[in-house]
Amino acid sequence: MLQHIENKTKEKIPPIPFADIAGYTMNQGYELSLGFVSNATSKRLNNTYRQKNKPTNILSFPLSKTEGEILIAIKVVQKEAKELGEELSAYLAYIFIHGLAHLEGLDHGSRMEEEEKKIRYKFRDIFKSSNLL
Repeated sequence: MLQHIENKTKEKIPPIPFADIAGYTMNQGYELSLGFVSNATSKRLNNTYRQKNKPTNILSFPLSKTEGEILIAIKVVQKEAKELGEELSAYLAYIFIHGLAHLEGLDHGSRMEEEEKKIRYKFRDIFKSSNLL
């Protein structure tokens, strides 16, 4: 399932059960890599793949039906969490779940929101003091 987590930043990543969330969300045998990247890397990749010249909180790359990669710009996530008044751990889990939904082939909309909500509810302890559940 979650094959590899790499932090390419100097930021401390909150302890979130990424592997458990991915295991619950993705099909059996799915191979996932998770990376935490700088704003500069996020901006470059966002520009290359989405033609948006700014860093983004998360990028999901489905590499095949059984393999994918998620890259998170932790500084963007920290800033957004602060703006929303959310704890970093809850917002980071929220963003990670969103990225997994994209890897599952879901696009923004009510179906995606419902699927994400089911996953957040399963891991509700992460969201106990959050408005994101």
